[in-house]
Amino acid sequence: MNKYMIYLNGKRCIGCHACEVHCKANKNLPVGPYLCEIDHSAMVTVKSVAKTEFKFRSCYHCEDPFCMHICPTNAISKREDGIVFIDQEKCIGCMACAGSCPWTIPQFNPETKKAVKCDYCMDRVDTGLKPACVTKCTTHALKFVRMEEL
Repeated sequence: MNKYMIYLNGKRCIGCHACEVHCKANKNLPVGPYLCEIDHSAMVTVKSVAKTEFKFRSCYHCEDPFCMHICPTNAISKREDGIVFIDQEKCIGCMACAGSCPWTIPQFNPETKKAVKCDYCMDRVDTGLKPACVTKCTTHALKFVRMEEL
């Protein structure tokens, strides 16, 4: 069972994209691949006020990940705590994982020529820290929680 998730409180999010920027900085990613994204709905008028809704998108760390099963080199694994990650040493950059993912979450890193995806900053989680996107959220709209906390 997945034990973690990143939850967005849409009422707090201002769409500043700090989560995206700090994710890229933490993972040393070039322009192009995004391991997390803030998306927003079309602007609507509610009681004469313009409103939009923000949504946070990153890997869902599936219970039974398609990407893991399709990978020809077994570069994608799932940890006991539910975190799905790509072993960069094994990845050959074929992107079969992206094609098998219903949300096309894995992305191509043009610098390394390999697939990348959110791994909840597992190196940080393993030392008791939260993922970079959560830590640097300027309005504290993102929460890294255990599933049973919801």
